[in-house]
Amino acid sequence: MSIYIDMVLLLNFGFDLLLLFSVGIILRRQSSLIRLVIGALIGSITIFSMFISMSSFLLFILKIFISLVMVIFTFGYRDIRYTLKNMFYLYTSSIILGGFLYFLNLQFSYKNAGLVFYFDGLSVNFIVMIIMSPIIIFAYIKQGLELKNNYSNYYSIDIYLKSGKVIEATAFLDTGNKLIDPYKRRPIILLNKKLLSPSYLDDNILLVPYDSLNNHGLLKCIIPDKVFIQGIGFRTDFLVGISNDVIKMDGIDCILHGKLIERNS
Repeated sequence: MSIYIDMVLLLNFGFDLLLLFSVGIILRRQSSLIRLVIGALIGSITIFSMFISMSSFLLFILKIFISLVMVIFTFGYRDIRYTLKNMFYLYTSSIILGGFLYFLNLQFSYKNAGLVFYFDGLSVNFIVMIIMSPIIIFAYIKQGLELKNNYSNYYSIDIYLKSGKVIEATAFLDTGNKLIDPYKRRPIILLNKKLLSPSYLDDNILLVPYDSLNNHGLLKCIIPDKVFIQGIGFRTDFLVGISNDVIKMDGIDCILHGKLIERNS
């Protein structure tokens, strides 16, 4: 088997640069292009371990050490938690990229030795990796940012009703929810109708007029006792609007109002 060390080194450098770039975007780390390039060059040193005889344990320790040097040089050192988080996302990105490339390897190449894919000369597989790697990392970054932004607005809540019943729900903080009771200026959260019994709705309904960009009318509401928002605390003096439509978000039963997060009741 012929291994072109310059091609392997260049490929390894490109992968490390993509990985560091993805970590910087996902965690919003500030780093210059020069630091990213030098960090990727440091990571490329691991390729020379192919030519050094050592045990699997020593090879593992060497790779961990080089990864540590990579993230410290590229993103700086603040504390252990900051550094370990950088390393965690570096390895997570590496697993995502490596997994996809392994799949592509099975589809497009004839032979492989570990993560080194080879033919006699410049292979189609090499070209596929060059084209697909940035696309894979871009998709991973996009999905990672969406998850980070969306799930940071998820809250577990307990709504305490006047009857003594407690409704447990998963809520989403929607900054677009501007519903306010026009009489007492109480914020209104929206709750899926399925979480309330029909008998309770028959006896405890308050009709509140509302106006939105595309609609207006009367919103069925109930007056709860209080709500406990995990990580925020107890809140009072609000209304629960009954949503007849299914809230089309992953695992969401309730739409929170921003004022319940901001204020202290």
